[in-house]
Amino acid sequence: MKVAIGADHGGFELKEYLKQMLTATSAEIIDAGNTVYDTKDDYPDFAAALAKIISEKKAEKGIHICGSGVGASIAANKVKGVRAAICHDTYSAHQGVEHDDMNVLCLGARVVGIEVAGELVKAFLSAKFTGEERHSRRLKKVLKLEEQNL
Repeated sequence: MKVAIGADHGGFELKEYLKQMLTATSAEIIDAGNTVYDTKDDYPDFAAALAKIISEKKAEKGIHICGSGVGASIAANKVKGVRAAICHDTYSAHQGVEHDDMNVLCLGARVVGIEVAGELVKAFLSAKFTGEERHSRRLKKVLKLEEQNL
């Protein structure tokens, strides 16, 4: 599985840890930046880079980390084809994929610790969209909203 990962300064340390964790699995990592710790960087730049990778289907799933996860989620969701959500519990991390076809997990490095982040990533990456009728119906409505650009 190809996984894109990105972070601003608020999530840089956690991103580097998660990259090492994922490298130990069969995941192929695409680093959307930042590639250096820079206290003056801005989360929208890296959320946009990661979202573009997902939108262009260069990776199946993405993980973006900032201080709270909120900004990353807001920015990533501006890109067509991206369904990003902030998750700080494992239920939401897998259920978001299973029911809503979430393709970007957003994390707050100042909210979750390294161990919890690792569990969230495992739950997110192992989950698959169920395709059940009710979930597909709802996803179609979400995609329609995206097309209408309301």
